[in-house]
Amino acid sequence: MNPLEHQIHYPLGDALPSEGGSIEIAPGVHWIRVGLPFALDHINLWLLRDRQLGAGGVMLDGWTVVDCCIDSAATREQWEQIFVNCLGGLPILRVIVTHMHPDHIGLAHWLCERWDVRLWISATDYNVARVAVYDPQGFGGEAGADFYALHGAQDPSFLDHVRGRASYFPTLVPALPPRFRRIMDGDTLDIGGRAWRCISGYGHAPEHMALFCAELTTLISGDMVLPRISTNVSVHASEPEANPLQLFLTSLLRYLDLPESTLVLPSHGKPFIGLATRIAQLQDHHRERLSEILQAAHDRALSAADTLPILFQRKLDTHQMTFAMGEALAHLHHLWIDGKLERFLDQAGVQRFRAPNGG
Repeated sequence: MNPLEHQIHYPLGDALPSEGGSIEIAPGVHWIRVGLPFALDHINLWLLRDRQLGAGGVMLDGWTVVDCCIDSAATREQWEQIFVNCLGGLPILRVIVTHMHPDHIGLAHWLCERWDVRLWISATDYNVARVAVYDPQGFGGEAGADFYALHGAQDPSFLDHVRGRASYFPTLVPALPPRFRRIMDGDTLDIGGRAWRCISGYGHAPEHMALFCAELTTLISGDMVLPRISTNVSVHASEPEANPLQLFLTSLLRYLDLPESTLVLPSHGKPFIGLATRIAQLQDHHRERLSEILQAAHDRALSAADTLPILFQRKLDTHQMTFAMGEALAHLHHLWIDGKLERFLDQAGVQRFRAPNGG
């Protein structure tokens, strides 16, 4: 555990679900952990006991799934084990996706088709996912390479990697359910006779939806609040003047009204208690990074690539570089839009940021 983790509590200790198995962590709430082929090597998915009115007015017992993982042969096999080991012979009645990133929505089309059920997701994330699947240039390809080069990342091998990312999203999310049910901030979902309130969040995804059940004092936080790592907040080529860090930090304030005893179910890491403490840690983390970047910008004009050593002390591979560049721009844009930095194009055609009276 890092020092900050000692300030939050893991009620299950070191317990983890077995592959193809689950742990019931609250009444009717089951934790599943599925592997990912990335440095972040897992995602937490959730099975919620449910009861819904079916055809002919018959009540059906079954499950609601929250998040799906990427589409791959390995993850489909893990889900096959889950169907056998965790459902108790009951069907899946609904699929909820917190947001449109591949590890959350990738298998939604397969699950929805297999069980003949509806996908529930925010309209914004559904439609951005459609763009990423069928017209992915904003997430890679030549447009993405040009964007990162503009911001100082001009290593040829990295730019070749970005060009290849034109197929990255549809490789992990080959299709989407053709229809969906829209969920919005403040909606209340009846899942197994319990009310789960939708809480929208911004900055990490276009319109992320967390779910809070007051009866269980439990929050499915998705990627908005994670216990060990800070959520990636990035500027992308498709929205080049975005200010996602401000959106993210503002969104975090919406969870502070929840009880101190709230059990937080994150998409990565272990369930924990200490939501307000973790939010304060995240706010402090970004405040410190912003201060360090602002100080550096008084000494010289910075591109996004120049700020990477400030934000990341570890060596980054080419896959991690795309996230890191987006994160660097998110911090620079926060300072620029707040009037603390000015932006200009240098003689080499690189976008740079400097303090108004320096650099």
